[in-house]
Amino acid sequence: MALPMLRQSKKQAGWWKPFNRVCADARALPLAEGSVDVIFSNLCLQWVEDLPAVFAGFRRVLKPDGLLLCTSFGPETLVELRDAFGQVDAEPHVSPFASIARFGDALVAAGFRDPVLDRDLFTLNYPDLPALMHELRAIGATNALASRRRSLTGRARFAAAAAAYEPLRGEDGRLPSSWEVIYAQAWSPPPGAPIREGGHEIAAVPLSAIRIRRRGE
Repeated sequence: MALPMLRQSKKQAGWWKPFNRVCADARALPLAEGSVDVIFSNLCLQWVEDLPAVFAGFRRVLKPDGLLLCTSFGPETLVELRDAFGQVDAEPHVSPFASIARFGDALVAAGFRDPVLDRDLFTLNYPDLPALMHELRAIGATNALASRRRSLTGRARFAAAAAAYEPLRGEDGRLPSSWEVIYAQAWSPPPGAPIREGGHEIAAVPLSAIRIRRRGE
Protein backbone atom coordinates (compact mmCIF):
# COMPACT_ATOMS: atom_id res chain seq x y z
CA MET A 1 0.00 0.00 0.00
CA ALA A 2 2.91 2.39 0.69
CA LEU A 3 4.82 1.65 -2.51
CA PRO A 4 3.01 4.31 -4.62
CA MET A 5 3.72 6.84 -1.84
CA LEU A 6 7.43 5.98 -1.96
CA ARG A 7 7.45 6.39 -5.72
CA GLN A 8 5.82 9.79 -5.33
CA SER A 9 8.30 10.82 -2.63
CA LYS A 10 11.20 10.03 -4.98
CA LYS A 11 10.09 13.02 -7.05
CA GLN A 12 10.87 15.25 -4.06
CA ALA A 13 14.45 13.98 -3.78
CA GLY A 14 17.50 15.43 -5.47
CA TRP A 15 21.26 15.38 -5.21
CA TRP A 16 21.00 18.20 -2.63
CA LYS A 17 18.53 16.33 -0.38
CA PRO A 18 18.79 12.58 -0.96
CA PHE A 19 17.00 10.07 1.25
CA ASN A 20 16.54 6.33 1.31
CA ARG A 21 13.18 4.64 0.85
CA VAL A 22 12.19 1.24 2.22
CA CYS A 23 8.88 -0.54 1.68
CA ALA A 24 8.22 -2.92 4.56
CA ASP A 25 5.75 -4.08 7.20
CA ALA A 26 5.37 -1.58 10.05
CA ARG A 27 5.16 -4.53 12.44
CA ALA A 28 8.60 -5.84 11.40
CA LEU A 29 10.85 -2.94 10.45
CA PRO A 30 13.98 -4.12 8.58
CA LEU A 31 16.19 -1.69 10.50
CA ALA A 32 19.06 -2.30 12.90
CA GLU A 33 18.45 -2.11 16.63
CA GLY A 34 19.08 1.37 18.06
CA SER A 35 19.72 2.92 14.63
CA VAL A 36 17.00 5.59 14.35
CA ASP A 37 16.80 9.04 15.99
CA VAL A 38 13.17 9.84 15.17
CA ILE A 39 10.15 7.83 14.01
CA PHE A 40 7.32 9.85 12.46
CA SER A 41 4.19 7.88 11.62
CA ASN A 42 1.24 9.76 10.12
CA LEU A 43 -2.15 7.99 9.95
CA CYS A 44 -0.78 4.49 9.54
CA LEU A 45 -1.18 2.74 12.90
CA GLN A 46 -4.99 2.62 12.79
CA TRP A 47 -4.78 -0.11 10.15
CA VAL A 48 -2.73 -2.37 12.45
CA GLU A 49 -4.61 -4.47 15.00
CA ASP A 50 -1.61 -5.29 17.25
CA LEU A 51 -0.44 -1.92 18.56
CA PRO A 52 1.86 -3.35 21.29
CA ALA A 53 3.76 -5.33 18.64
CA VAL A 54 4.24 -2.21 16.49
CA PHE A 55 5.43 -0.09 19.42
CA ALA A 56 7.79 -2.85 20.58
CA GLY A 57 9.35 -2.77 17.12
CA PHE A 58 9.56 1.02 17.19
CA ARG A 59 11.34 0.88 20.53
CA ARG A 60 13.78 -1.71 19.19
CA VAL A 61 14.99 0.44 16.28
CA LEU A 62 15.00 3.76 18.14
CA LYS A 63 18.19 4.95 19.79
CA PRO A 64 18.07 5.56 23.55
CA ASP A 65 16.17 8.81 24.14
CA GLY A 66 14.91 8.67 20.54
CA LEU A 67 11.63 10.38 19.70
CA LEU A 68 8.41 8.80 18.45
CA LEU A 69 5.81 11.08 16.85
CA CYS A 70 2.63 9.53 15.50
CA THR A 71 -0.98 10.13 14.63
CA SER A 72 -3.85 7.68 14.33
CA PHE A 73 -7.61 7.62 13.94
CA GLY A 74 -9.65 7.19 17.13
CA PRO A 75 -12.87 5.19 17.72
CA GLU A 76 -15.18 8.09 16.83
CA THR A 77 -13.84 8.02 13.27
CA LEU A 78 -16.54 7.05 10.74
CA VAL A 79 -19.01 6.42 13.56
CA GLU A 80 -21.90 7.38 11.25
CA LEU A 81 -20.76 4.86 8.63
CA ARG A 82 -20.34 2.17 11.27
CA ASP A 83 -23.85 2.78 12.61
CA ALA A 84 -25.39 2.79 9.13
CA PHE A 85 -23.90 -0.58 8.21
CA GLY A 86 -24.73 -1.83 11.72
CA GLN A 87 -28.40 -1.46 10.83
CA VAL A 88 -27.87 -3.72 7.81
CA ASP A 89 -26.02 -6.71 9.30
CA ALA A 90 -23.84 -7.72 12.24
CA GLU A 91 -20.62 -7.94 10.23
CA PRO A 92 -17.86 -5.36 10.99
CA HIS A 93 -17.49 -2.97 8.05
CA VAL A 94 -15.31 -0.34 9.78
CA SER A 95 -12.12 -0.99 11.73
CA PRO A 96 -12.53 -0.58 15.53
CA PHE A 97 -9.91 2.14 15.94
CA ALA A 98 -8.03 2.17 19.26
CA SER A 99 -9.05 4.73 21.90
CA ILE A 100 -6.61 7.31 23.19
CA ALA A 101 -6.38 5.36 26.47
CA ARG A 102 -5.54 2.10 24.67
CA PHE A 103 -3.02 3.97 22.53
CA GLY A 104 -1.29 5.36 25.62
CA ASP A 105 -1.36 1.99 27.40
CA ALA A 106 0.32 0.35 24.40
CA LEU A 107 3.08 2.98 24.44
CA VAL A 108 3.73 2.44 28.14
CA ALA A 109 3.61 -1.35 27.78
CA ALA A 110 6.31 -1.12 25.10
CA GLY A 111 8.53 0.80 27.53
CA PHE A 112 8.21 4.30 26.09
CA ARG A 113 8.48 7.12 28.61
CA ASP A 114 6.88 10.55 29.05
CA PRO A 115 4.04 9.94 26.57
CA VAL A 116 1.93 12.97 25.66
CA LEU A 117 -1.38 12.39 23.86
CA ASP A 118 -4.09 14.66 22.50
CA ARG A 119 -7.10 14.33 20.21
CA ASP A 120 -9.19 16.37 17.77
CA LEU A 121 -12.58 15.62 16.24
CA PHE A 122 -13.24 16.81 12.68
CA THR A 123 -16.48 16.62 10.69
CA LEU A 124 -16.24 16.35 6.91
CA ASN A 125 -19.26 16.47 4.61
CA TYR A 126 -20.05 14.51 1.45
CA PRO A 127 -22.82 14.69 -1.16
CA ASP A 128 -23.66 10.99 -0.74
CA LEU A 129 -22.35 7.68 0.59
CA PRO A 130 -20.59 6.66 -2.66
CA ALA A 131 -18.52 9.86 -2.47
CA LEU A 132 -17.41 8.98 1.06
CA MET A 133 -16.56 5.41 0.07
CA HIS A 134 -14.62 6.67 -2.96
CA GLU A 135 -12.47 8.87 -0.72
CA LEU A 136 -11.86 6.00 1.72
CA ARG A 137 -10.61 3.81 -1.12
CA ALA A 138 -8.45 6.65 -2.43
CA ILE A 139 -6.59 6.99 0.87
CA GLY A 140 -6.23 3.23 1.26
CA ALA A 141 -8.68 3.12 4.16
CA THR A 142 -9.86 -0.48 4.14
CA ASN A 143 -11.19 -2.62 6.95
CA ALA A 144 -8.11 -4.06 8.68
CA LEU A 145 -9.97 -6.55 10.87
CA ALA A 146 -8.86 -10.15 10.45
CA SER A 147 -12.49 -11.13 11.09
CA ARG A 148 -13.92 -8.85 8.40
CA ARG A 149 -16.26 -10.14 5.69
CA ARG A 150 -14.20 -11.55 2.83
CA SER A 151 -16.96 -11.31 0.25
CA LEU A 152 -18.03 -8.09 -1.45
CA THR A 153 -20.72 -5.91 0.11
CA GLY A 154 -23.68 -6.44 -2.24
CA ARG A 155 -25.77 -3.72 -3.80
CA ALA A 156 -28.70 -4.48 -1.52
CA ARG A 157 -26.58 -4.07 1.64
CA PHE A 158 -25.00 -0.91 0.29
CA ALA A 159 -28.37 0.58 -0.61
CA ALA A 160 -29.73 -0.30 2.83
CA ALA A 161 -26.70 1.35 4.50
CA ALA A 162 -27.16 4.45 2.33
CA ALA A 163 -30.82 4.63 3.40
CA ALA A 164 -29.80 4.31 7.08
CA TYR A 165 -27.25 7.10 6.60
CA GLU A 166 -29.73 9.42 4.88
CA PRO A 167 -31.49 10.81 8.03
CA LEU A 168 -28.16 12.40 9.04
CA ARG A 169 -28.14 14.68 6.00
CA GLY A 170 -27.69 18.25 7.21
CA GLU A 171 -29.35 21.53 6.26
CA ASP A 172 -26.64 22.03 3.65
CA GLY A 173 -27.82 18.85 1.93
CA ARG A 174 -24.63 16.92 2.70
CA LEU A 175 -23.85 13.85 4.80
CA PRO A 176 -21.52 14.29 7.82
CA SER A 177 -18.59 12.02 8.57
CA SER A 178 -16.64 12.17 11.85
CA TRP A 179 -12.87 11.80 11.96
CA GLU A 180 -11.19 11.56 15.37
CA VAL A 181 -7.42 12.11 15.19
CA ILE A 182 -5.12 11.06 18.04
CA TYR A 183 -1.70 12.68 18.35
CA ALA A 184 1.05 11.08 20.44
CA GLN A 185 4.68 11.62 21.24
CA ALA A 186 6.93 9.60 23.50
CA TRP A 187 10.62 8.96 24.13
CA SER A 188 12.46 5.69 23.99
CA PRO A 189 13.99 4.71 27.34
CA PRO A 190 17.66 5.11 28.25
CA PRO A 191 20.06 2.16 27.84
CA GLY A 192 19.38 -0.76 30.16
CA ALA A 193 15.74 0.09 30.80
CA PRO A 194 13.66 -3.02 31.56
CA ILE A 195 11.24 -4.52 29.09
CA ARG A 196 7.61 -4.55 30.14
CA GLU A 197 5.57 -7.73 29.77
CA GLY A 198 1.91 -7.91 30.70
CA GLY A 199 2.10 -4.52 32.41
CA HIS A 200 5.01 -5.56 34.64
CA GLU A 201 8.67 -4.65 34.26
CA ILE A 202 10.98 -7.58 33.52
CA ALA A 203 14.60 -6.96 34.48
CA ALA A 204 17.66 -9.24 34.35
CA VAL A 205 20.01 -8.75 37.31
CA PRO A 206 23.20 -10.83 37.80
CA LEU A 207 23.43 -12.61 41.16
CA SER A 208 26.80 -10.98 41.80
CA ALA A 209 25.10 -7.59 41.84
CA ILE A 210 22.67 -8.57 44.60
CA ARG A 211 23.95 -7.53 48.01
CA ILE A 212 23.23 -10.06 50.74
CA ARG A 213 21.98 -8.41 53.90
CA ARG A 214 23.18 -10.20 57.02
CA ARG A 215 21.60 -9.88 60.41
CA GLY A 216 23.35 -7.29 62.53
CA GLU A 217 24.39 -5.04 59.64
